[in-house]
Amino acid sequence: MKSVNFLGKRVPVPGNLFLRITLGLALIAGGLVGFLPVLGFWMLPLGFLVLSIDFPPVRRFRRYATVKLGDWFKARWPKLAEKMGLTGRRRNRA
Repeated sequence: MKSVNFLGKRVPVPGNLFLRITLGLALIAGGLVGFLPVLGFWMLPLGFLVLSIDFPPVRRFRRYATVKLGDWFKARWPKLAEKMGLTGRRRNRA
């Protein structure tokens, strides 16, 4: 079974490519009608998270968002960031 890392947590996703793409698109479609009761806007980022395994542009956006959210957590709540495992140092690229 495949998994995605996001903010220091591993999220398991289906191993089958067709199932992953279908699940990701279904979550995004459900998030677009988030004003309805059971469906919600929380489904949009989850759908993009699932699709980030197979689509490089979405993967780059997820990595960028992870770094930005990690920096934001470290600046505002350093103890929470440490608890979430976001205190690792990034290497500077030359």
